[in-house]
Formats: sequence, structure tokens, C-alpha cells
Amino acid sequence: MATRYYATGMRKTSVARVWLKPGDGEMIINKKPMQQYLTREADRQMVLEPLKFTDLLKKYDILINVSGGGVSGQAGAIRHGISRALVETDPELRDVLKKEGLLTRDSRMKERKKYGQPGARARFQYSKR
Repeated sequence: MATRYYATGMRKTSVARVWLKPGDGEMIINKKPMQQYLTREADRQMVLEPLKFTDLLKKYDILINVSGGGVSGQAGAIRHGISRALVETDPELRDVLKKEGLLTRDSRMKERKKYGQPGARARFQYSKR
């Protein structure tokens, strides 16, 4: 039986590699404490959602390496990774996390810029004369 559980979480262009090990609830993101890395309270709440729904808030130490995208995308990737790692620890948790939509990879991506135009949907202003 493994003492460390690994999972990968993704959101937009962010990828989070998550390791769970039994402990007292310490969370390290890119070698910094969570409070220091995630400054917005909303991002912290998002990251802790899978642990709250499964009542495992102070049961695991979590080590996370995250790269790519912005802070919100990274928070989403971390949440996804933690959810998947929790399912690795106990397959019984799958139903709870699935019901909350935490195991689904959010597939929304930025739409590509179209040629001859300033943006994805934006158009140059029409000029009659």
C-alpha cells in the first residue's frame, strides 16, 4: 500500500501535480505555504473544496507543483488534482466528488484569434466612407 498518492489536475493552460500523504493538513504550493502562494481568499476556498466535501481537511499533507496559466487557472488545476488524488486514496469518495463536479476537467479554453481581425470575436469597425 502506497503512503503517497499522486494525481494530475488541469484547467485552461495550467497543470498541477499533486502528492498526498497522511499528515496534519499542511499544503505547500511551489515550495511556498498556500496562504503565501494563493493571495485571494476565493482561490483558497476553491482549492480546499474537495477536502471540505469529503471531511478530510486536516488528514493529509499536500505537496503541489503547478505551472502555466494565471493564478485562477492554477487554483482550478490544484482543485482538480486534489480531487483525483483523493479518489486514489479511497475509491468510495468518487461518488461524493463526482456529484459536486470536482472530477470533471473544465474544458473551457480561450478561443483563438481569427486572421484579419483584432481578436477572437472582435471585428474592426465598419466604415461606410
